Amino acid sequence: MSDRAPAGQFLDAAIGLLRRVRDEEADSITAAGTLLADTVLNGGRLFAFGAGHSSLAAQDLVYRAGGLALMNLLAVPGVVGVDVMPAPLGSALERVDGLASAVLDSSPLHEGDALLIISLSGRNALPVEMAMNARALGVKVIGVTSVAYASETKSRHSSGTYLKDHCDLVLDSKIAVGDAELTLDNVPAPFAPASTVVTSALLQAVMATTAATLADRGVEPPLLRSGNVDGGHDWNGRVMERYRDRIFYRH
Repeated sequence: MSDRAPAGQFLDAAIGLLRRVRDEEADSITAAGTLLADTVLNGGRLFAFGAGHSSLAAQDLVYRAGGLALMNLLAVPGVVGVDVMPAPLGSALERVDGLASAVLDSSPLHEGDALLIISLSGRNALPVEMAMNARALGVKVIGVTSVAYASETKSRHSSGTYLKDHCDLVLDSKIAVGDAELTLDNVPAPFAPASTVVTSALLQAVMATTAATLADRGVEPPLLRSGNVDGGHDWNGRVMERYRDRIFYRH
């Protein structure tokens, strides 16, 4: 580690990862944004799923100022965040076979929809089965993961496969295995994770592409405005009323 302050080193590392995503994932981002725009134009619905801290990036897309009103959270009880007690239970549930099937069976997802599945490692049973089963329903799946895990870790799914193996499109966050950017001689473990920063930015780049693609095709993108801007709530009410059959977080 250099003599530079850890805060600066972390920010430099995050910026470096964002540059890599910008340069190396440009085509995939365009393809993902186009897929979501196609889904909207064809009357489909949009969903996002993530477990544990990967859920943070999914939640950032839902009911978001400047975001698409049509993005819904596919929530799995017990894995949405660290509010689960005890916290390790959420990690354990990610490894339970069959949970994804139960979730999809009780969800509104159906053929013609699109699902973003966010999993840093992509190795646990839940995201792998979620992708497999969603595609079997005719849902388009975009996986957001660190591809490095597939070559440096062992899958926890019985098939031996990873999330990336069951997607229509894959977005690689470039995060190193272990999700920690810094080390110090007097600290026994690496620290300073960057996955939330990078994954959220990657997904917002996809959303920006979706909105612009809809506009290019002559369709006003169903965007939400900040409730803290005058007129924002009225604007959002009109958007949600227009697309009420594709918005599930308001019911």
